[in-house]
Amino acid sequence: MEKKEESLCKYDLSNNIQLIIGDALDSNFKTKFNMIYLDPPFNSKRNYTLNYKNNLGFKDKWTDIDYENFISKIVDKMYSILTDDGTLFFHISSSGMFIPEKVLRKKFKFVEPIFWKKCRSKNNVKKKLGSTIDIIFKCNKKAKSKFNLTYQKKDSVYLQKSFNNKDDFGNYALGHLVTEKTKKGYMYTVNINGRIFNPKSGWRIKKTQLDLLIEENRVHIPKKKEAKLYKKIYLSENPGKRCTDLWDDIHSISQGKELRKYPTSKPIKLLERLITISTDEHDLVYDPMCGSGTTGEACYNLNRKCIMNDINNDVISIIKSRFNNKIKS
Repeated sequence: MEKKEESLCKYDLSNNIQLIIGDALDSNFKTKFNMIYLDPPFNSKRNYTLNYKNNLGFKDKWTDIDYENFISKIVDKMYSILTDDGTLFFHISSSGMFIPEKVLRKKFKFVEPIFWKKCRSKNNVKKKLGSTIDIIFKCNKKAKSKFNLTYQKKDSVYLQKSFNNKDDFGNYALGHLVTEKTKKGYMYTVNINGRIFNPKSGWRIKKTQLDLLIEENRVHIPKKKEAKLYKKIYLSENPGKRCTDLWDDIHSISQGKELRKYPTSKPIKLLERLITISTDEHDLVYDPMCGSGTTGEACYNLNRKCIMNDINNDVISIIKSRFNNKIKS
C-alpha cells in the first residue's frame, strides 16, 4: 500500500513497519517514539558509493558550520518527538564525535557514550592509526528512562578458565564475597565447621545473606587456612556478562556474513541490541535516516513497531526486498 501526503511518500511494509520517503524535518507525527536511532552523515569529507559499479550512496562533505546547523536541526526535531522516558541513539565515528556531542549535551540532560569496536584491525592503513571505534551516544531526557538489562556473550576462553570448579550441581566460577582492601564492608565473623572467617576489610553482603548462601551450599570453602570465601556462580545459571559501554562482540558488515545493501549499513545485531535495551514489545521506534532499512528489520524480528525515513528514493527497492523476503517466509 502506498500513500502520498504533501512531499512525503509512505509505504506500509508490514502491519507494524512503515517507510517514509522525504526529508525527516518535514515529517509531522501525532505520536511520540520510545526510541530513535539516528545514523546521520559523519562529516567524513568523502563521498560514499556501494561499489565502483554502483553509485548508490550519498555525499558527506560539509563545512563545520553547515554540519553543526544540520545536526542541531535534526536533534531538535528528534527531541520533540521522543517520549519523556525514551532514548535517542546517535551514531557517529570517533573522529567526528565532537560537533554532535556538543549539540547533544546542549539538548539532552543525560548523554552517555557507547564505544562500538566494529573491527579488530585496519590492515590498509599506513600513515595514521586505524579507526576501529564508532561512538553511539545514548541520550535521555531524564535519569529514570526505560532500560532493559541485556547480556553480552562471554568468550570461550573466559568460560573455560573461570568455571573450572565443580560440585554436585555442576561447574561454577568464584564470585567475590570479601570487600576489596581499599574499602570497608560489613564487619562480622563467620564460623563454618569450626573455621573462622573474619576479613579485615569486611564483607560485601549482610550476614543474613551470607548465612543463607552457606545454608544453600552456595559458598566455596577454600582448602588453605588464610584464603577467602567465595560465592559459587554456576555455569548453568550464567546468561553472559552484563552489557557494558564497550561493545566488542558485534562486528561490522565488512567482517561478517551479512550482505551489504547500502554503503554505510550497520549490522542487524547492533540494532537489535539497541532496540532490546531501550524498548519493550510493541513499542514504537523511529529511524529518520534509515538507509537500507536495518532498523526496520530489527524491529520486525523483535516485535516492535517502526517508522523509517529516508530522503533517498534509491533505498525503496532495497528496503522492500528485506520485507518481501520476510513476509514470504
